[in-house]
Formats: sequence, C-alpha cells, structure tokens
Amino acid sequence: MLRATEWSESSQIVSLFTRSHGKVRGLAKGAKRLSPSSVQRFTGGFDLLTIGRVTATTRPSTDLAAITEWDVADTLPHLRRSLVAQRIGCVAASYVEAMTADEDAHPALYEALLALLDSLREERSDDVAESPALLRFQWALLTEVGYQPELKTDILSGDELGDANRYTFDPAGGGFSVERQDERWRVRRETRELLLDIAAGDRVAATNAATVARANRLLTSYLREILGREANTMQLVLRDP
Repeated sequence: MLRATEWSESSQIVSLFTRSHGKVRGLAKGAKRLSPSSVQRFTGGFDLLTIGRVTATTRPSTDLAAITEWDVADTLPHLRRSLVAQRIGCVAASYVEAMTADEDAHPALYEALLALLDSLREERSDDVAESPALLRFQWALLTEVGYQPELKTDILSGDELGDANRYTFDPAGGGFSVERQDERWRVRRETRELLLDIAAGDRVAATNAATVARANRLLTSYLREILGREANTMQLVLRDP
C-alpha cells in the first residue's frame, strides 16, 4: 500500500504496488463504509505500508482501476514502533510511486521493497540517511528503472575511473568523472567505493554511518534530478544531520 486519498465520504483512491502488475491506482468504492458487506470486501482498510491481496479490474477508458476487494495480510507493526523505520518505509513507498508507471511490472523491485520493509524490523539507525537498508533499496530502485549510476567509467572521457580523493557526479550523464565540474556534486572516494560494494551485493552492515549518509543523500539528490521535483519525503534524507 503506497498511498490513499479521500474521494468521497465512503470511497478512496488508492495506489498499490503489486508483484505481477506493478503499480495499480484504483477507486475503492465503499471502502470507508462500516456495513458488513464493505467490511468483508475491504478487510483491514487501506493503511500506508500494509501488505495484502487485492482484486481489481482495469478499464481502457479510465486511468483508475476498480478496486473491489482488499484483504490485509501483514500490517508490519514494527514500522509503527520505530519512527525512523516508519520514515524509511515512507521514503521507499514515495520513491516507488514516483518512479514507476502504472501497470508496469517490476517484480525485482517489488521483492527489493519487501526486503527493505522486512529488514526494518532490526533497524538501528538514528537518522534516515544513515540506513544501509535504504541505501541498498535506492540502488535497487535506480537499477530496476534504468537509471543505475555508472561507477567504473569516466562519463566524460570514457576512460576507466582511476583512484582519486574526490570525484564529480554528473546527474545528467548518470555517473562519475575525475574532471572538475559543479562543486555541488563533489563526491568523496569512500562514497563511490561504498556504491561499488552495494553494486557487488555487499550488505555494508559495518560501514561508517557518515559514509552511508553521504551515499544516501547522493542517490536521493540524483532521484530528485531525474524526477525534476522534490518529493516531501526526500527531506527526510537530505536534511542536515
């Protein structure tokens, strides 16, 4: 469950991310009614970051599917017990909604989102930006939607990136360069090395929290450039420590 907005006194427009059909946005008529038939069709109601089974019918004449049934399978209570975990989940949900098209299946991204939400049961970060789990998810998201940053080749010269204390990240080119450009996108060597580890499948559990935070902020800034706008949840990552 990614988002819900009120449509009428008794109905909601909901956005769901599914394994087989990608993002599905639909109208759940009667979802807020307390009649026995409505309660039976929409078991548990629509709450952000809950997992369930949905029955929906898409219509060529409208952008909204008809949501006819919703059965909550997991309320993910650990996200309600930890403010940081809840915020990380909200960041991930907003990124998925913003970066995926309706009814465009991304099963690998779906599994990455589930893995993130499950890993938050043991989240120990005090700051959203310091979460290795969020960093792994952001990398998976960018990879799945076709914006994975280039880490090994200088995007300006085409040469292999050599060792340097600092690099420049070019959001338009989607990668690093050793040439001096915009100071706002200067990146430390450790940050690039961490991303190389992430790309190789390293879980980076013991990595310095400050480096994780810098890498998370870099990828969030990159997502902001791709979208051309700043989602409200991005400030949870980009705010000053």
